[in-house]
Amino acid sequence: MDGVSIHLVVEDVAKALDWYPKALGATVRRVLRLPDGSPALADLDISGTLVAVAAPFPCGTLATPATSGTTAAAYHLTVEDAGAALRQAEEAGATVFEPLQDAFWGDQTGQVLDPWGHRWAFDQHLRDVSDAEVERTLAAFVSGAD
Repeated sequence: MDGVSIHLVVEDVAKALDWYPKALGATVRRVLRLPDGSPALADLDISGTLVAVAAPFPCGTLATPATSGTTAAAYHLTVEDAGAALRQAEEAGATVFEPLQDAFWGDQTGQVLDPWGHRWAFDQHLRDVSDAEVERTLAAFVSGAD
């Protein structure tokens, strides 16, 4: 295997071709078009990761999180300035899902939902935290202890 790529389902590929570059700094690598000229699928580069965006196909089983009502993943982008990245996405029309915060694992992080309901996190490393410290904090968190 040479890597992992992501396939996102979006309701409007043309809108995605505009939104992802504005919000996440994506670079469009390739666009495949239908006979009417509308984009059917696009390959984007987001922080060095290949991300394909395509509309749901009538015969397929993939749907957008907004359509299905849930998402099974959050896509994390390591950035130099999490606050600036979050603001850029929000200005492009993202909805803040989780405001910027200093996380117990040593990152400043915040999450947004894109127009199709996909969750994107912006992570800025602040400090190194040992696995033992993360495990202690995580154990307290899941047990409800302060």
